[in-house]
Order: sequence, then C-alpha cells, then structure tokens
Amino acid sequence: MKIVIAPDSFKGSLTAREAAQSIESGILRVLPEAECVSIPMADGGEGTVQSLVDATGGRIMRVLVTDPLGHPTNAEYGILGDGRTAVIEMAAASGIQYIDETTRNPLIATTYGTGELIKDALEQGVSDIIVGLGGSATNDGGAGMAQALGVRLLDDNGAPLPFGGAALAELSEVDVSGLDPRLADVRIRLASDVTNPLTGVRGASAVFGPQKGATPDMVERLDDALAHYAAVIRKQLGREVETVPGAGAAGGLGAGFLAFTEASMRSGVDLVIEATGLAGLAAGADYCFTGEGGIDFQTQYGKTPMGVARAVKQASPDCTVVALAGSIGEGIDQLYDLGIDAIFGIMPGVSTMRDAVDHAADNLARTAENVARLLARNL
Repeated sequence: MKIVIAPDSFKGSLTAREAAQSIESGILRVLPEAECVSIPMADGGEGTVQSLVDATGGRIMRVLVTDPLGHPTNAEYGILGDGRTAVIEMAAASGIQYIDETTRNPLIATTYGTGELIKDALEQGVSDIIVGLGGSATNDGGAGMAQALGVRLLDDNGAPLPFGGAALAELSEVDVSGLDPRLADVRIRLASDVTNPLTGVRGASAVFGPQKGATPDMVERLDDALAHYAAVIRKQLGREVETVPGAGAAGGLGAGFLAFTEASMRSGVDLVIEATGLAGLAAGADYCFTGEGGIDFQTQYGKTPMGVARAVKQASPDCTVVALAGSIGEGIDQLYDLGIDAIFGIMPGVSTMRDAVDHAADNLARTAENVARLLARNL
C-alpha cells in the first residue's frame, strides 16, 4: 500500500514537515508495512520557504536586509535541494510583522528588503526564483524592491525618490540602466492567488491599504501615486502594469516585478506542487493524506488540500484523498465533488486554543491512526 502524506502547516502549532511526521506516525501504528511518501506542502503564503526546503532537502539562508521602515533586520529565504532554485517570502523582509499600531505607515513603507533577498539569491548563482506575495506592510508598488536591484527612480530634479508609495507621486524618470543584469537569465515566478489590479476600487491601496494603517485620505493619496507610477512605467518602459490581474498583490509588488523583470504569476499551491514534484511522487498511490489548520468552503479557492487533491487524482485517479483539519467550517460538502473524498477534524472535544496548539501533534497522529484502522479493514 502506497500512501502519500502532503499536508500544509497547522498555523501556530505545526510546520508542514511536523504535520507530515505526525500523520505518518499514526498511520504506521496500524499499517507498519505501508510505503509512506511524505511531502511537506504550502500554498505560497507563510511557511512556503520552510515547506519547500524540507520537501527538497534544501537549506535556509539568513541575510541582513532593510525592513519596511528602513531599519536593518535579519531575514531568511530558502535554496531548494536542486541548488538552483531560491524561494522567497516577501513578508520575511517586508512583512506586516515589522510594524504595529504606532509605527505602521504605508506612505513610507518599502519593499527594499525584498529586493535585497533577491540580490543575495543572485549571488548564490540561482537560475530560478519563486517569490511568495502576501503579508506585506508595504504599498510602494515594488519600487523599493526595484531600487535594491539597481533601478533609479528620479524626480524632476534628477534626485532619487525616498522610500514609500507616497513618493511615487513625484516620479519623473525611471532609469533601468543599472538594473542587475543577472535578472535577465533568471526565471522568476510569483506565487499569489490575489487578482486585484494595481489601482482603483479593487486596487492595492483601496483593498489592502487600510489593514496596513492607511486612512481614507492616505488611500486616495497612495492610489493616485501608484496610478502616476504606472503611467510613467507605461510611457518610458512600454509595460502595462496598472490593470493586470495580480499587479496589486503585496501592496503592488506584483506590478513592480511585472515592470522590471520577466516574472510570471502563478497560483501559489500550483507552484509548490511543481517544485516538490508531487505529481510524480503520487504515481501509483492508493491513499493520500493532506490537511491544514482549518478547512471550509474557501479551501476550494487555491488552498493546499484542494491543490493536493487535484494533483494526486490526476496522477492516480483511483487514489482516495483524506483531509485532516484542526477545525472544520461551513460548506465542506462542496469539496467532495472536487477531489477530496473524506474530511476529519482532529480535535477530541471542546478545548482551549492553548491546548489545541500544545497537543496538535498528538491529535493529528491519533486521527491518522483511526483513519488507518478503517483502511486496514479493506486489506
């Protein structure tokens, strides 16, 4: 019996690798002869770097970079087991965890640190970079990232613009002559399920700005600045970034990549599935165990369990897919027609959040064991 184990992390309690280990331990208590293939998964958001490093036998890199407010900080990214692919979560350098109620200011927040992570990856000689877009504290259209990689954004007097989205209102010239030439030989894939454009009522400023501290006046100011930024890019570089779906991801970082690199945008979970080789590893599988902290009707929209189910079913149409979750919400019936065959909650009863976190590994292993007992009856 071949069993693929491909969970996401259980946020706040278990990494994807730890979740896979717990599931495998539960299964092997009942089916010790089973061939278990564990593949830590993610959907492009938090935990993607660790999951892909764990799944491929890669390594974590630590770099001194610039945080969203311009302060030095240490951030991590991963190099996968092939030695050629870097995976970066933009939030590691430019995330909302660097600000609080008293310091958040999307007018000045910068993605410069994300550019520094990319530059370090280039120094390692990678030929492929995966960037997870999400969890940002920024609204600068990726301007800071571009500046870190050699782009000069100049005002009417030829002076470099300061950090932040508000400064883009003064943009007069985009000088790409200093852009790191190594970018031309690197494939960049953006992991994001956000389809928002850069500007407008569905744009980066209007939709995501308020959670980063933007007042209504700030939202208007930032939206106008990003529209001007996009117009200058359109005129001087011949690239349209304002209306492209996904350009508004991570405070417009998607637009920055589209303007200054040859990046392409993909579903996060699809990128992870591709990077881990899940489809190939799932060939001939009889069962698949997946899961994450919470499963509900939204799981069908780019979440890990659904992506795993679809990939595994394509590789092995007769494989039974079991999803395990810390909590089960409304609308899960929709998932049964989309590739997930059964969903089980792992909680033994009413519990505090602290207890749920502390005992997540045991609860996950016990639930996997009980499901395995059902499978064993069919042998």
